[in-house]
Amino acid sequence: MSAQVDQLKAELLELALEAAHRAGALLLDGRPGELEVAATKSSAVDVVTEMDLASEKLITGYLSERRPDDGFLGEEGASFEGSSGVRWVIDPLDGTVNYLYGLPGWAVSIAAEFEGETVVAVVEAPPRRETFRAALGHGAFCNAKPLHCRTAPPLDQALVGTGFNYVAERRAAQADLVRQLIPRVRDIRRSGSAAIDLCDVAAGRLDAFYERGLHAWDLAAGDLVAREAGARTGGRPGLPADGDLALAASPGVFEILQPLLDRLGAWHD
Repeated sequence: MSAQVDQLKAELLELALEAAHRAGALLLDGRPGELEVAATKSSAVDVVTEMDLASEKLITGYLSERRPDDGFLGEEGASFEGSSGVRWVIDPLDGTVNYLYGLPGWAVSIAAEFEGETVVAVVEAPPRRETFRAALGHGAFCNAKPLHCRTAPPLDQALVGTGFNYVAERRAAQADLVRQLIPRVRDIRRSGSAAIDLCDVAAGRLDAFYERGLHAWDLAAGDLVAREAGARTGGRPGLPADGDLALAASPGVFEILQPLLDRLGAWHD
């Protein structure tokens, strides 16, 4: 049975890599060079929404042609239970504001679950020319390079990534938490893409990343990449990462930061 599951992982990973590559190319080539953020109230945002939808349609179309019995969960509305035991969890454009402004921090995120467990992950970041991938039990890679999270520093030397919600009240609460946290760490970073932040923990570019308000499609792929690179991931103490709190960090940082975030109330507004 183990050999069959490994064969399934290999098949799913190959499909995820190709789907993410195609979607990444669509987004990179399809973004108008003259896109103006402040042109009108809706024009620029409409273009980004259209690209987001086109990316999800490309991914789900490609995967469903090859595995018609699989399920889907996508940010832009793809939802299908399937009958194969496999479900694809898709964020077709993570970092939409970065994409809108022409910043490089955006990615295509695709994860595959088998019987409820994430087994394959791909995060394609075309502007950075990086493809992160992982298969459960087989390590994590960026392009061809194996990934390993950083050796844990003391918390006051840890570089910590985070993100902020678009709801004003929640943003205010998150900002207050950062105010309390920043004297205790080296510094804070905010990239605008949870998928990339999780992969940057895996690559040793961040010591930790946390955020409240993420969805399954924001987390699924990056969480597996981080874990396969040796990081620990979770939510509140004893719980998995979820919409209340998602945390990924080098193990030593995780042990200190998780209870601290819990005490500071990172899991509520």
